[in-house]
Amino acid sequence: MPVTDRPSLTAGYFDSWYADMARSSAKDEIMARHLGLPPSLLATNTVPWQGIGEVVDALQLSPGDTLLDLACGRAGYGLEIAARTGAALIGVDFSAQALRQAGRQSRRRGRADTFVVGDLSATGLATGCVQSAVCLDSIQFANPAGAAYRELARVLAPGGRVVLTCWEPVERGDDRLTPRLRWVDLSAGLTAAGFVDVAAESRPDWHDLERSLWQEAAALEPGDDPALGSLRDEGVRSLATFDLLTRVMASATAPAAAAQGRQ
Repeated sequence: MPVTDRPSLTAGYFDSWYADMARSSAKDEIMARHLGLPPSLLATNTVPWQGIGEVVDALQLSPGDTLLDLACGRAGYGLEIAARTGAALIGVDFSAQALRQAGRQSRRRGRADTFVVGDLSATGLATGCVQSAVCLDSIQFANPAGAAYRELARVLAPGGRVVLTCWEPVERGDDRLTPRLRWVDLSAGLTAAGFVDVAAESRPDWHDLERSLWQEAAALEPGDDPALGSLRDEGVRSLATFDLLTRVMASATAPAAAAQGRQ
């Protein structure tokens, strides 16, 4: 997911975006090189390879647990986390095209994961059905802003763990940022949804890797490759406000059953 808003946020736009990526490997090669990812991990956000280990450690998953990857895209990160931990995976995204690609990646790994069309604030999943959840670089797209935090609290079993990554403004309310990023506060959002043991830390090393990615992207000559054109445009937009943002990872524990019932 991008640091700044795309021209449109409809499912149809993202279906086209993912279809373009499926037809060209050049965009994925650039992202993998900067983020240290293996070619098989199809990224749709900018969490680097070492960051996946940090996410795994914070989730505290056990073999046989179920992991929700919310706004999963092609589910590259969710599939990697599930493989490392022995967890079952449920991926939720509003792009059917992304989920088709996620399903193909799952089958290539010899897995039988579940992928569901749903929204950040309305997954369609049963209450308390997963033991852990991630939402990587996408929580800012929820409308209203707190809805995704509340949905995560609802679907997590009591004591379940959640990890979020996003960008937060250096100065909250900075009107040079897009409205979606201007007020992002992962710790406040998790706390308001009833989560406990909330911890949020900046990741300047992630930020540095991302800067180099966007610098190369902004200098691209994409030709007739729409995936590269989209990456170039994203690089230009991202660099325009890059130093107004910090890279953050937050983790928390789902509230006890009684507290969940009051959500």
